[in-house]
Amino acid sequence: MLLIKNGKIMTMADTAYENGYVICEGSKILKVGQNISEAEYLIKDDAVVIDAAGKYVLPGLIDAHCHIGLWEDAVGIEGEDGNEMSDPVTPHLKAIDGIYPYDRSFTEARENGVTTVVAGPGSSNVIGGQFAALKTYGKRIEDMILRDSVAMKVAFGENPKMSYGEKKQSPMTRMATAAILRENFMKAKQYKEMLDEYENDKENKDKPEYDAKMESLVKVLTGEMPLKAHAHRADDILTAIRIAKEFGIKISIEHCTEGHLIADILIEENIPVVLGPLLTDRSKIELRNQNLKAPGILASKGVKLALMTDHPCVPIQYLLLCAAMAVREGMDEIDALKAITINAAEITGIADRVGSLEEGKDADIVIFDGHPFEYRTKVETTIINGAVVYKRT
Repeated sequence: MLLIKNGKIMTMADTAYENGYVICEGSKILKVGQNISEAEYLIKDDAVVIDAAGKYVLPGLIDAHCHIGLWEDAVGIEGEDGNEMSDPVTPHLKAIDGIYPYDRSFTEARENGVTTVVAGPGSSNVIGGQFAALKTYGKRIEDMILRDSVAMKVAFGENPKMSYGEKKQSPMTRMATAAILRENFMKAKQYKEMLDEYENDKENKDKPEYDAKMESLVKVLTGEMPLKAHAHRADDILTAIRIAKEFGIKISIEHCTEGHLIADILIEENIPVVLGPLLTDRSKIELRNQNLKAPGILASKGVKLALMTDHPCVPIQYLLLCAAMAVREGMDEIDALKAITINAAEITGIADRVGSLEEGKDADIVIFDGHPFEYRTKVETTIINGAVVYKRT
């Protein structure tokens, strides 16, 4: 059992306690509250006690979109496993099969309060493969998995065009990207219809030949996996929404650089956004409207918003800095903290486990020695699944 007491508890569930406590049992949160004397009956004699007096206690931070472990730190091409650029359609690929769990970026993530990452393929392919939600601590991927297939990555705009245009291969235009996506969802729809017909009449119907790509895309059509749609420009964002509506698919817009220009449409269509990376140069045309004011604009208008590092584009240890810079440029502080905790969890479908300090959720907790957005503040302790995985000395 673990007891954290006397801290400023920011649950990110619309409750904060000035002098509160968190009790954890095993890997789960047992109770959160204000007055520890009211819960002393729960505490066992052998409980580990952390006195957080004068400190801030938050749920572990969540990077809702990154490529940690797929582009290994300081390795080069030998450690680049994020883009299978031999085929623009690779929905059957799983991030868990390419992530290197000993990438030192996982250590840097923990040391800076990031306890969960949603990591997956890059954006060279029209359909890149399956993102995974992982804890940032473990000796093997199996120890880290929160959900192995949390979303299907698709990409619009410059990246697929550049990757395949250089080969004089489709897609060389935005039209081709959209056409390839539609074609494969239509094939998946037909594949599912054949499977359903077989299940309903096995005596008279043949089972379709197994197709790993279509099996993966059927999960998108049935709502088991949403689309994570890489789209920077407003027109690409709108194309992504258009195709998702055509097939009745759940979608989040990833990067969404020009989303603040069409915030009213995002609200009308009820589309969540994972925004970023923001602390980079404008390295391509799609980024010409990159703006640190965008998170505040979108959040203030009511768009459901998370922030990302897109690691290694922005090193994952600077996730909190991304949120702090958004606050400096006008974003509400609580909105910014939600963007790297509970909003990130809700948008990526893992809020039943992480994102807030609530009874029954995973005991992923970060203790800061000051306000999280004060630039001199440091992480003092990081806890994942109820175990202390980092303590500053």
